[in-house]
Amino acid sequence: MNLDARTGVCYGTLGDNLQPPREIVNLIKGNNIGNIRLYNPNPAILEALQGTNISVIIGVPNDEIQGIATDPSVATSWVQNNIRKYRYVNFRYISVGNEMNPADNPNIAPYIPTAMQRISDALAAARLQRIKVSAVLSMSVIGVSYPPSAGAFRPEFRESFIDPIIKFLLKTHSDFLIDVYPYFAYASDPTNIPLDYALFTSKSVVVRDGPYQYQNLFHAMVDSVHAALEKAGGSSLKVVVTETGWPTAGGTGTTVSNAFANNSNLFKSVKRGTPRRPKKTLDTYIFDLIDENQKTPELEKHWESFFLIMSLNIKYLLLHKMWSITKSVSCLISSSFYNTLCNFC
Repeated sequence: MNLDARTGVCYGTLGDNLQPPREIVNLIKGNNIGNIRLYNPNPAILEALQGTNISVIIGVPNDEIQGIATDPSVATSWVQNNIRKYRYVNFRYISVGNEMNPADNPNIAPYIPTAMQRISDALAAARLQRIKVSAVLSMSVIGVSYPPSAGAFRPEFRESFIDPIIKFLLKTHSDFLIDVYPYFAYASDPTNIPLDYALFTSKSVVVRDGPYQYQNLFHAMVDSVHAALEKAGGSSLKVVVTETGWPTAGGTGTTVSNAFANNSNLFKSVKRGTPRRPKKTLDTYIFDLIDENQKTPELEKHWESFFLIMSLNIKYLLLHKMWSITKSVSCLISSSFYNTLCNFC
């Protein structure tokens, strides 16, 4: 399997039945997945990634942000212990926090811009300026998303949160990272949001927005972010989608076939850009590499994408490779999931 170089996967670890990191990394390498996102600096995973050249987004855990922001020596130690120590890991971004905003996280979010600067300064001191620093946000920071050209950040977030982040990203030539989930938009309003529009399977234009036409919700949501950045002085920033996907169980419209359709069509869409940014590939990370059985609520346990990703070349996998790797991956794939994938062949 060869994923587009712009496509990656999220590697979460909230499970008690996960394969050892080295086995997971070998499966990632063996299937030519070149980009992954980690939510924290897990030493065993980082050791397994050494020398692989897999591009890594690594997260600063939310509960460490305040300490880093208030004490530069903490930022220096963080970079020393989690970045410099793993000199043969190909770090691409350090994400300071995950899906924080001032309304939901008033005790953490205000520290993010300063923590980003502290980490950047620590990287510079270590001569690691090639690693970009950013923060992963969620669509909760967008106040208006429809139509996409009206996209705007929530005004109460602008001055103390969004604007300093944008200023930092522009100054350091970094990118704007955000999680974009058409699934949650669809599940919250399945009466008015057509399923085929959410799954990239609509045969015709669903939303007309001036000169822009949208056949899928993902592009519409991303372009609302582009429009919001334009209004906030960040029109030159590149948007990177650090999470998206479709669950296979636990909620409205959650089936393996829907997840298959979403992810396989998503891979095609990111190569051609969005209506507002045509011909510009959209870096996108699929959530989640494997199911995490300790997450809550139930819906959060069912986002495994490893074999859905491999569906781009699933017939070859099943006919030519499956017998040689069945033992290695048997704990990653259920028999029902395997049978469903076989049906697609």
